[in-house]
Amino acid sequence: MRDLSEDLSALRRRLDEAAAYLDIETTRKRLVELEPELVRPDLWDDPERAQAVGREYAALKDDVDLLDGLGARLADAEILYQLAQEEADDSVAGELEAAVGGLASELSLLELRSLFTGEHDELDAVCEVHAKDGGTDAQDWAEMLLRMYQRWVERRGFAMEIDEVNLGQEAGVLSATFIIKGRYANGLMASERGVHRLVRMSPFDSQHRRQTSFAAVTVVPFFEDLTGEVNIDEKDLRVDTYRSSSAGGQHVNVTDSAVRLTHLPTGLVVSCQNERSQHQNKARAMQILAARLAERAREERAAEISAMAGPKAQIGWGSQIRSYVLAPFQLVKDLRTDYETGNVAAVLDGELDPFMEAYLRWRRTSRQ
Repeated sequence: MRDLSEDLSALRRRLDEAAAYLDIETTRKRLVELEPELVRPDLWDDPERAQAVGREYAALKDDVDLLDGLGARLADAEILYQLAQEEADDSVAGELEAAVGGLASELSLLELRSLFTGEHDELDAVCEVHAKDGGTDAQDWAEMLLRMYQRWVERRGFAMEIDEVNLGQEAGVLSATFIIKGRYANGLMASERGVHRLVRMSPFDSQHRRQTSFAAVTVVPFFEDLTGEVNIDEKDLRVDTYRSSSAGGQHVNVTDSAVRLTHLPTGLVVSCQNERSQHQNKARAMQILAARLAERAREERAAEISAMAGPKAQIGWGSQIRSYVLAPFQLVKDLRTDYETGNVAAVLDGELDPFMEAYLRWRRTSRQ
């Protein structure tokens, strides 16, 4: 059996570091504070408060249970290794190697948590994909991106709600709005905000020439309730209803239940067509509009602060963030982090975690 003492020591050190950046002791104290709240007889008199308490408790308990579980498994491995050394027993070598490898992998995933430095990284994400330059190819590219995010959501065990899709004239989609639900969905999807560039031999060109097309992705945090932060006056809204036009499954209505909201002061437009009724579509569209208005206000505040601080080079909306090249060679490259891979098919099938982790590391470094 090889010497595993250094491996086990390194795992113990990484576990202690995780306890520090997760601030696990504060988390334990907060759980103790929340437990009486959960059993209060009048808790559900205020459903929104009850849901908020339940979500906070579940998230904090997940952190404690995860860290305690890793600690128990590491302690078992340390004891097993010590006994094997004392008894010169090599029969458990395979079991120990598997335990050390598994713990190392899980700690690597846990260490990703330390990279979530954004104020709203832990929330769900409201996302939009829009076809830009490139005609039919761009519309097809927008649909490819939508599929890519659907596959990534499946890989992560998250959930996706597609609220509105505008189909392209010949193929693909002009735009799509969807919500990704899962812890840290907004922090992870922040890496996708910007313009994505595709280079390929066009399937829509009769001469099959190489075509460059663009699609833009927007991402804002999703809040269940923004009444304290955003006040939307009904007089500032134009409400249009129309018939759902996209393939949304069995629940898409054939009546004029789809809703389009136009916020007149800002010109922001939000549509929703995938709920069962016009009332539900309007309520969801209002939530998405509130999220976008809140993000707009945050961006304006950040711009004011940046202006006071002087010029600073930034990669913002409208800037190309990533290139996907299918011809004449195969490459996906992020232009912010320089992370790249030649396995384009895997990326388009949702293998985005390496790009997201590289972005989070770049973001943390660029903020220092």
